[in-house]
Amino acid sequence: MLAIGSPLASSLRTSTSCNALLRELQQIWSDIGESEAEKDRMLLELERECLEVYRRKVEEAANAKARLHQSVAAKEAEVATLMAAFGELNVHSPIQTEKKAASLKEKLASVTPLLEDLRVKKEERIKQFADIKTQIEKISGEISGYNYPNDTMISCLSLEDQDLSLRKLNEFQTHLQAIQKEKSDRLHKVLQYVNEVHLLCGVLGLDFAQTVSDVHPSLHRTNQEQSANISDGTFEGLEQTINKLKTERRIRMQKLRDIVAVLFELWNLMDSPQAERNVFSRATSVLRLSEAEVTEPGVLSTEIIEQAAAEVERLAKLKASRMKELVMKRRSELEEICRMTHIEPDASTSVEKSNALIDSGLVDPSELLANIEAQITKAKNEALSRKEIMDRIDRWLSACEEENWLEDYNHDENRYNAGRGAHINLKRAEKARVTVSKIPAMVDNLINRTLAWEEEKKILFLYDGVRLVSILEDYKVTRKQREEEKKRCRDQKKIQDLLLTEREAIYGSKPSPRKSNSFRKPNGYRANGNGSMTPTPRRNSVGGGTPELLTPRSYSGRQNGYFKEMRRLSTAPLNFVAMSKEDTISTYTSVYGSELGSPPHG
Repeated sequence: MLAIGSPLASSLRTSTSCNALLRELQQIWSDIGESEAEKDRMLLELERECLEVYRRKVEEAANAKARLHQSVAAKEAEVATLMAAFGELNVHSPIQTEKKAASLKEKLASVTPLLEDLRVKKEERIKQFADIKTQIEKISGEISGYNYPNDTMISCLSLEDQDLSLRKLNEFQTHLQAIQKEKSDRLHKVLQYVNEVHLLCGVLGLDFAQTVSDVHPSLHRTNQEQSANISDGTFEGLEQTINKLKTERRIRMQKLRDIVAVLFELWNLMDSPQAERNVFSRATSVLRLSEAEVTEPGVLSTEIIEQAAAEVERLAKLKASRMKELVMKRRSELEEICRMTHIEPDASTSVEKSNALIDSGLVDPSELLANIEAQITKAKNEALSRKEIMDRIDRWLSACEEENWLEDYNHDENRYNAGRGAHINLKRAEKARVTVSKIPAMVDNLINRTLAWEEEKKILFLYDGVRLVSILEDYKVTRKQREEEKKRCRDQKKIQDLLLTEREAIYGSKPSPRKSNSFRKPNGYRANGNGSMTPTPRRNSVGGGTPELLTPRSYSGRQNGYFKEMRRLSTAPLNFVAMSKEDTISTYTSVYGSELGSPPHG
């Protein structure tokens, strides 16, 4: 059964209507009496008109189909172009899917919204590209030194050669991020340069705003509308400015150091008070700082340098009026240095001669002062070269003092008494014996060091005007004589004890009038705070029991005739027996008063 709205049913209805009308027309023609030929002609004309109507309708439908097909093709082509620009080509695209549809209107209806979406997406993508390109060109212009105006329009990408894919957009964004980082790095570097210029200008007391504005006005602007210029030209200008400022800082610093060095010299000469020196504390601080450490604002300004130079000029004038006093002061300093280092000062600038030369006017006081300054420098340098040997001399003298103390301690009859502090003296005596045992080696080593020094310096090593090697050789000879005298005295004591024993065996023992006070202080001792007896250095007279060992201290003040003095001391009688006066008298009375005789006194 045919459907009511189907094309076949419509065709049947149309055919039925046409047949009914044709029968009605034929009836009318029959009623009129038209001939068969006329009826055939009119039917043929009717068929021709119907065919013309059909043909016209077909042409209109064909034209409409062509227009629809062209529209669909154009939109599909545009969709394909846009999707190609977006990089979204694939077999499952909406275009491929819609090609399966039979109706052109259905194709057009499905393609049109897709095209509209792609057009909107294209506009958005072009805007993104334009924004990124604008930023890239603006930053590139800043880096190259050309700043684009804010209203500059960037030409849009042409549709023919543009690539609107995400890949291309990512490339643009990556490039933008790269130049943004470069801009950030350049801004950071410019900021570092500007801060360094600010620091240098502060130290030198220069106008920072004017200095950076000379490089580029954007480096010192109060408004934030335009950022600092970051072009290569700005970098070159800042680097040149920094180098120029560093050179100026180096020149001023050296100039101020020279002025301050003279200032310190004049202060020391004039004994300037500390309050007067504190006024120039900022200027003097540069002496202990390197160039990079000088950061105090204005410390190298022209005002500070001019003030220091003016102070030097003032002190120089004051120095000229007090030249004689300064000469005497520096001579005293020279003598003190020589005394501390046991060097003979130059006699040409002695106090008497200096006074006479200044009063006579034969010598300029400034030249005399300079001569003394040179002698002070020479004395200090010589003291530095003699330091090692002088330290060894001090250790030797200290050992000699310990030897004297040990000798006094050994003569103490009560040294083993259990008193307060006795253990301290025992420990000191043990250490002293170790030290004394090293004295010969110390002397030999000191002689070798001194001879090596003399060989290196090509001069004699003098100690208070006497050659140190001669003193040490004399000390060795005297020490050897002393050891021999000790040995001879010990032998003599043994003979005396033997004679005394024989005397007592013949005549009986005789008590000696020795004092029984156990708290009697023996010769050469003093009581310390804890009740024990501490030996004090003995002062041997010429007629004493032992000769004095001649050390460099013994030579101080004896430059004239010291060999004669040593010969006199070396031939003095020796006695190392620790006996009280009463014991000595009783022993020699019993020995020399006997009929056995006594050994000759050597």
